[in-house]
Amino acid sequence: MKNKNIKSLAVVFLALMFTSCVKDLDVTPKDPNIVTSLTVYNTPGAYKEGLAKLYATFSVSGQQGPSGQPDIAGIDEGFGNYLRQYWNLQELSTDEAVIAWNDASIKDFHWQTWAPNDVFIAALYSRIMYTVALSNEFIRATAGNTDPDIMKYHAEARFVRALAYAHAIDLYGNPPFVTEADSPGAFFPKQTTRAALFTYLETELKAIENDLGAPRFEYGRADQAAAWTLLAKLYLNAKVYIGVDKNTECIAYCNKVLAAGYTLTAKYANNFTADNNLSTEMILPITADGQHTQTYGGMVYLIHAQIGGTMDPAKFGVGGGWGGLRTTKALVGKFADTSGATDKRAMFWTDKQKLEINDIGQFTDGWAITKFSNLTSTGAPAPHAHPDFVDTDYPVFRLADVNLMYAEAVLRGGTGGSAATALGLVNANRQRAYGNTSGNITSGQLTLDFILDERSRELYWEGHRRTDLIRFGKFTGSAYLWPWKGKVAAGAATPSFRDLYPIPSNDMGANPTLQQNPGY
Repeated sequence: MKNKNIKSLAVVFLALMFTSCVKDLDVTPKDPNIVTSLTVYNTPGAYKEGLAKLYATFSVSGQQGPSGQPDIAGIDEGFGNYLRQYWNLQELSTDEAVIAWNDASIKDFHWQTWAPNDVFIAALYSRIMYTVALSNEFIRATAGNTDPDIMKYHAEARFVRALAYAHAIDLYGNPPFVTEADSPGAFFPKQTTRAALFTYLETELKAIENDLGAPRFEYGRADQAAAWTLLAKLYLNAKVYIGVDKNTECIAYCNKVLAAGYTLTAKYANNFTADNNLSTEMILPITADGQHTQTYGGMVYLIHAQIGGTMDPAKFGVGGGWGGLRTTKALVGKFADTSGATDKRAMFWTDKQKLEINDIGQFTDGWAITKFSNLTSTGAPAPHAHPDFVDTDYPVFRLADVNLMYAEAVLRGGTGGSAATALGLVNANRQRAYGNTSGNITSGQLTLDFILDERSRELYWEGHRRTDLIRFGKFTGSAYLWPWKGKVAAGAATPSFRDLYPIPSNDMGANPTLQQNPGY
């Protein structure tokens, strides 16, 4: 649930469309009567409201909810939402999710047949660059301010920008690169390399580490633990990004998080309810609020789209289902007991749902998922109950993920950790899932293959799967097949260039200095 001290400041930023012709986005309106960042920041509270807009770029899509006054023109606000499209690119392209709809090219994700002109790929790319541009503007506005609170806001804005660029390095590899040093205006932003962007992110996150708030200082805001977790993720994926193992560095930053006072929430499902702001393991959420952050993307999308068939929307705290998202038998097969009676993470709806997917367009082909709910952990209505909009926050980073990252980095040969600690952290997750030690594994069972499957069991539908499969060499190619990969019912190999998404064709046309990713 959104912290009420953070509100969206609609008057700071003009709704605009990002292309390379605009470059770092000239966010100064033509109308002199419109308040801008040059005049609006006259109180510390105004700065905090401006910071809220940066966080809001992940969850909402315009200046009024759920639609109207969009941030970016030329795309439907609902399916152009940052979180919605980030989730689609990370999940629909894997074994964890399929969608029944025929919206534009949406099914190309599961088939791995997307092209540079894909509207959804372009939507997320534009959202990432929009977040970067607004962050740059806020960073310029707060640079040199000696007020302790505003210095913290400045560091948080740099974190928000780093998170957006972390998505860019993972999804697109070599995006255009601009910072606050690049004044707004008409120029072609230079394309960076994956290696250079990795170095920048590493340096930037370390630079702001001591300026961010202590862990858990205020829910919904980036703190030191969020920066440590993002660094750990960059290091865990360094072999993919820069061709160099950084597992020792991953362990070092996991250790910082593990010492920060987070604990696993007693009940797994409580991480995904309308009061999951009470979770003791939530490191960084994208907050939602049925009253104040109304959108047709984000968690509204994930909760409504998972409901269909014989599922009762009221049991999930909403007024209707959209009949879209399900999973494949590949995810189902990761669980020894799919009923949820033993491993409580198995949250499937099977009534009148077929395990086999003969037709992706049929909601009843594929088991449904019941992971997200707009009811509270006690089954009560959400604090801001609404038939359309939700209070459930999206878990960007949580402790259970850090436990698994630590274990994987140890298994990959990183130093500074121990096999015994790794086993203990994995079993801590499993004890929470099983309610006792019956699901514990032994040291001999703790292998990299086990970790990949365990990450799926623990983190499915939380936006990690594509990145995980790429790190393990199983996203493309023939090493791991799942239903409808490669547009074949039994699964088929796909070319390795699809480990990266293309630079959208509209940006390629707007910025002649850009080079397309290989294969596209």
